[in-house]
Amino acid sequence: MGDFRAFRPTGFRLVLLVITASLTHVLSHAGELVSGPMLGYSEHREALIWIEVENARSIALTWWPEGEPEADRIIKVDAPPAHPAGGSIVKFRPGLLEPGTTYAYTLSIDGRPISVPYPLTFRTRTLWEWRGPPPDLSFLAASGAYQNDPAYDRPGTPYGKGTEIFRHMADSGADFMVWLGDNLYLREADWSSVSGIWYRYRKDRSAADLQKLLATMPHWAIWDDHDFGPDNSNRSFEGKETTLAAFNAYWGNPTAGEPGNPGIYTKFFRGDAAFILMDNRTYRDDNQLNQASNPDKTMYGAAQLDWLKQSLLQAQNSRHTTFKFIVTGSQFLQNHSPIGESANNYLREREEIIDFIRTQGITGVVFLTSDTHTTVLQRHELPGLYPLFELTSSPLSSGVSRSRLPYISSDPNRIEGTVVADQNYCRIDIGGPPDDRALTMRCFDKTNTLQWTHTLTASQLTFSNWHR
Repeated sequence: MGDFRAFRPTGFRLVLLVITASLTHVLSHAGELVSGPMLGYSEHREALIWIEVENARSIALTWWPEGEPEADRIIKVDAPPAHPAGGSIVKFRPGLLEPGTTYAYTLSIDGRPISVPYPLTFRTRTLWEWRGPPPDLSFLAASGAYQNDPAYDRPGTPYGKGTEIFRHMADSGADFMVWLGDNLYLREADWSSVSGIWYRYRKDRSAADLQKLLATMPHWAIWDDHDFGPDNSNRSFEGKETTLAAFNAYWGNPTAGEPGNPGIYTKFFRGDAAFILMDNRTYRDDNQLNQASNPDKTMYGAAQLDWLKQSLLQAQNSRHTTFKFIVTGSQFLQNHSPIGESANNYLREREEIIDFIRTQGITGVVFLTSDTHTTVLQRHELPGLYPLFELTSSPLSSGVSRSRLPYISSDPNRIEGTVVADQNYCRIDIGGPPDDRALTMRCFDKTNTLQWTHTLTASQLTFSNWHR
């Protein structure tokens, strides 16, 4: 038998073995990227960068003004806590940035830089007020993103129609995106538990076709029934605190609700446009509640309704705001279809909002809505008020609503040629000189083929021209 001592590691060999074993342990337990990065809100001097990881001990963000890597700065987060579905979400908020500046950035997990096949940059909001004309800008608006998950889907033909549309949107060149609700679809197996809700948010966010879109432009979002809870859900949904937590974790809005009145509603400004994002679920009475015997029936609740009015006044009183987009997950103005969950079932509240716009002289209002699984642009003539336009954009990847289509196609308020009964998204461009600003709306189908174009001028959305 040989001498066992000849095989004992000594000195340098022992140190080398220890180092090798340690490295092997570290590499085998290194954190992994789940989804992202995603750009959330972006302001003059601050931005939000979102990422989801798993089993990570640390995540670091390094950023610098584009072309000036020597001016880099870093934020590091250690031991990010796991959420109920196992991932860890980190929201970086680099601050003290310069307005109107493009920054490049990198992210690393446990010291290893992540690698993606597209540039990682973000741009801060331009400080143009009192200095020059409003900047031209463009944004995407869409809803209804169903992704198939056969283990939990209903039997039969898959409801999801593919995610390729997200690739086209990523390459659109738009400045940002507003998600109009039903950004995912909770199933029966999801909304019945905390872990199920977080699973759905994690699963759908990690779709491969979605990643470039998330990283290419900032994102703001509202919800509708399917990312809030069950189909047509109302304020009684017992899991609404969980979905509120999941929604706020997975999106990068600047705020959510108000102290004492939780929810997802918030607002932001871009160029000469205000975006007022509503929460149509947290305080919603059921769609079928009889309006005649329940005159206080509400979709938004008293506190949020007052917040909407104050937000409209704030935007109206600013000399730098031309357009006011009211963004909500149910159709607001339609009065033709007897089915669905539109504000036609909340007449008192709808009339209160319209009357406020009329009596307070709020100009430039356009509604951005979803839910119908068909896209359409509508023009509504109302007494003493300029025409109110409503762009309903739906769906991105879910099925089309055949039951609603006949009503939408025959609605006398529709703009001829704007009904799209297929997967699609909309792009809105705001441009022109200060005294002649215009919105150009375009709709593209899932193959990125242009379906229609319609332009509104600011002068059409003023009281001096309401009779036109």
